[in-house]
Amino acid sequence: MKLPLLIGNLGTTEIIIIALVVLLLFGGKKIPELMKGIGKGVKSFKQGMNEVEKEINDIDMTADDKNEKK
Repeated sequence: MKLPLLIGNLGTTEIIIIALVVLLLFGGKKIPELMKGIGKGVKSFKQGMNEVEKEINDIDMTADDKNEKK
């Protein structure tokens, strides 16, 4: 028995129904605040990922410099 992926089987009708339920639960005034918070979270996550990637690249470069000096 194959279980379908939940996200892969969402059609237009289901997405509209979900959007309406969210609108009813949170109201029109809270949704922009929610989206702003989600946007800040995503921005912070990307910034953190970039900092970690930069640190890894810096460590690799210093290791390469030490290997070239030998």
